[in-house]
Amino acid sequence: MMFQLKRTQTMLKYIFNLSFLLMLALTSYGQDKLLDPTDTVKNKYVPSGIRIGTDVISIIKSQSGNKFEGWEINADIDFYRYYLVVDYGSWARSEELVNGSYQNDGNYFRIGTDVNFMLKDPDRNMFFLGFRYGQSKFDEVLNYTFTDPAFGNFQKSVTTSQIIGRWAELTAGLRVKIWKGFWMGYTARLKFAPGTSSTPGVIPYDIPGYGRAEKSTYWGLNYQVFWRIPFRKLD
Repeated sequence: MMFQLKRTQTMLKYIFNLSFLLMLALTSYGQDKLLDPTDTVKNKYVPSGIRIGTDVISIIKSQSGNKFEGWEINADIDFYRYYLVVDYGSWARSEELVNGSYQNDGNYFRIGTDVNFMLKDPDRNMFFLGFRYGQSKFDEVLNYTFTDPAFGNFQKSVTTSQIIGRWAELTAGLRVKIWKGFWMGYTARLKFAPGTSSTPGVIPYDIPGYGRAEKSTYWGLNYQVFWRIPFRKLD
């Protein structure tokens, strides 16, 4: 009961801090850069460019220890205030258990949309809310030791291949132009509704792109760098 209470308090604190930072970001850019319902920009649904980038946090985690290896590529393209977003990544995790070890290895993708609420900014800096569908395909191996009263210790290995994992996400974040085509920003993720298939009799432990399979919700954060390739000049 105490653990659940502390977990709830931590989640509420995280939500409060995130909301506060987003409010500060909006205020700093001013009300004149927010969505104008009378906007009459011509050709506004014609894409103006594509951004391609990567997640810095995944790179740092891969270099800081031997429990995680992975990378992620991110891309988005604008249709006025709406952005089509695609992510693709690699994920391999290893864990030492009380009586054995666990490893998985796979790839994942996310696809969805973001809605920009800062249309009056000439540089198209973004404060956005969005939605993602995520899916992964991975293998996992569980090695463990069990003790038989009559015959002693035995080592066993269980391998499951071609597991399909899926989940949904609500997202919020910022994208800011730093210099010419160079952009930086972050994406906060509330992951939920995880599910797996192709696992007869075995419950997966960790879903690439999502996290621990037994958790019904999961928080994620990406700090991203992008390079933008323009298609046309902004109106």
